[in-house]
Amino acid sequence: MSGFEVELDRDFVDRIVREVKPHWGPLGWITYKRTYARFLEDEKRTETWPETVKRVVEGNVNLDPRLEEGDEKAKEEMEEEAKDLFRLVYSLSATPSGRNLWVSGTRYQRLHGDSLNNCWFISMRPQPYGDSKILPPYLDPSLPAVSMPFAFTFDELMKGGGVGFSVTRGNISQIPAVERETDLKVFIDPSNGSYEEARSAGAEDLSGREEREGEELLRVPDSREGWVMALAYLIDSHFSYGPSRALSIDVSELRARGERIKGFGGTASGAGPLVEMLLDVNAILNAAAGRRLTSVDATDIGNLIGKAVVAGNVRRSAELALGDWDDEAFRKMKQDSEKLMHHRWASNNSVVTDGKREQFEEVAREVVVNGEPGVVDLGLSRNFGRLEDGFNPEADPLAMGTNPCGEITLEDGEPCNLFEIFPAIAEENGWDLGEVARLAVRYAKRVTFGSYDWEISRKAIGRNRRIGVSLSGIQDWFLSRFGSRAVEGWDGQEPVYSQKIAAALTGLYEAVRAADEEYSRELGCGPSRKLTTVKPSGTVAKLAGASEGMHFQWARRFIQRIRFQDSDPLVQVLKDCGYKVEPDIYNKHTMCVEFPVKPYGADLDTFASAGDVSASEQLATQAFLQRFWSDNAVSCTVTFRKDEAEKLPQILSAFAGKIKSTSLLEYVDGGYAQMPKETIGEEEYEKMVEAITADPEAAFGDASEEAQMEIVGQSDCAGGACPVR
Repeated sequence: MSGFEVELDRDFVDRIVREVKPHWGPLGWITYKRTYARFLEDEKRTETWPETVKRVVEGNVNLDPRLEEGDEKAKEEMEEEAKDLFRLVYSLSATPSGRNLWVSGTRYQRLHGDSLNNCWFISMRPQPYGDSKILPPYLDPSLPAVSMPFAFTFDELMKGGGVGFSVTRGNISQIPAVERETDLKVFIDPSNGSYEEARSAGAEDLSGREEREGEELLRVPDSREGWVMALAYLIDSHFSYGPSRALSIDVSELRARGERIKGFGGTASGAGPLVEMLLDVNAILNAAAGRRLTSVDATDIGNLIGKAVVAGNVRRSAELALGDWDDEAFRKMKQDSEKLMHHRWASNNSVVTDGKREQFEEVAREVVVNGEPGVVDLGLSRNFGRLEDGFNPEADPLAMGTNPCGEITLEDGEPCNLFEIFPAIAEENGWDLGEVARLAVRYAKRVTFGSYDWEISRKAIGRNRRIGVSLSGIQDWFLSRFGSRAVEGWDGQEPVYSQKIAAALTGLYEAVRAADEEYSRELGCGPSRKLTTVKPSGTVAKLAGASEGMHFQWARRFIQRIRFQDSDPLVQVLKDCGYKVEPDIYNKHTMCVEFPVKPYGADLDTFASAGDVSASEQLATQAFLQRFWSDNAVSCTVTFRKDEAEKLPQILSAFAGKIKSTSLLEYVDGGYAQMPKETIGEEEYEKMVEAITADPEAAFGDASEEAQMEIVGQSDCAGGACPVR
């Protein structure tokens, strides 16, 4: 029997568009248009919101494996579910992750299921490639290779994901001593459009190439896989099992900077970034010849990979380097200002602790000086789901690290798999949160049935079916539904939590678990190892105008500044509509646009802003959500005021054993020009609003566009750790 494919009826879509108004935030439609609306080559325009939602929903429901088997009942079920999902997402009551908004329903997604996942994790130790779509020809796929985790990182970053990687002693100690130096030469043909840039990065003219004794030549094909293979060849050439130590890499086939990438989307960065990365990585490995790589060496290689991916602001990437809490060299590596500017900016760095107060105190002292590291309690993640459910050694025993934002603990090769609910908006739109949770679970569960490129990922996903149903706009919901914050007061040093909110979260968690058990039975697969999370959010939250994850809104009134490429046609539209537009003082060819924002509940007496709430209350709220909602983890960038810095070690250590991961950052409002967010008063806010004379969506219309533009410097997470898409 042939399989089925579900497609939403055009009349249904048109009816919902007439009847339902999307809950756009002040920056919602603009953020959508510049981040998730795909370019339609045939029509020379980007998608509309209904077109995007239709593509995304159809791409997801058709992942249900029963459809491929020709199951009539499943087809009917998915047809109805597609309608429910369309209504839900179109109204912005809930949304899939930014990755899904960008790629679900595309040909690229069908070929590379990896592309639906925001972030990944890998341990930096030799691992086998196995039955993966990328396999260097000189390797036995069953044997561990030093290049594998670095190749995995490069591959997933180039698909637009973020990667957390572990350089703890337990991993780095497994990498053998670097056996030999490699004599690397990189060549490019003068006819290549990136010739001059590649030569500046260190490439040599191909026409002058002379064969060397014992030389191995790799001609890099113009593909993502080609870039990854070049890195693998280089790393393994330093070991006897790998290619010749006389290695030549020809990058002449790579397309020039600015040419369109038709698969994933976006534009090419040219050969220059690859050339620079290969030469820099080779220098690190040559310097390590005769000894083992250190945690700093491995992190530097990971950072150089990340730098190559983001070069030219063409692709997004995010990295988290995870080291040992007592590895002083790792903790202090960003204090080298020259290397920080060159490549060490490419990762956020966190340390693994075992939940001891003195370790949290040491981390906090470092944060006050350097702003890093974050902290990850891996033991708590392995042995607990929701903390309320108690100790369980089978909760997540193989977890090795986290994604870059820290809300999902992951096994090697495993991805995040997120769906975001805006509970205040959903209830305002008449949705029952239990039904929203059911749809969220089923959407995320289907993502685990995509086609994944790496064997290590397929095994971990099949074993765990891990999902992350996230709540966002949490502070908005607490205000609208309960009229209070999670922390109602303090009993000495202990927070007093709202029992009403705790009960509501527990009820919603139980609805998530029941939905997973039901759908797992239907699909004939195991239940998801973990189900819930709180992602930090950012870009997706801006669509709906919700507060970001568990974070408090910035202020009662504030300016949100968004940066656009100066060639973006939307810049002139915004200027014509009355928004303040000026050149970005930090980046060339970039414009800075100011948007006035009045957040949800800003006029309520119970409203609290990020500048009002203490670091202790933020950590207590994170611990509350870890206890009653999230069985994965809760991501939060806790802001602390200058007057809290001295007591930060005591503040953070009070929550040892109660939070799985966190990061801290000093709260700064004002102080430098063109800050992303800046508090303003009521009078200035009203003045800015009055200056806006037209709706950008109406003014923009269906104008043709010659290129897919992007919002510059945006991230999918409030803390800046995760990619836009």
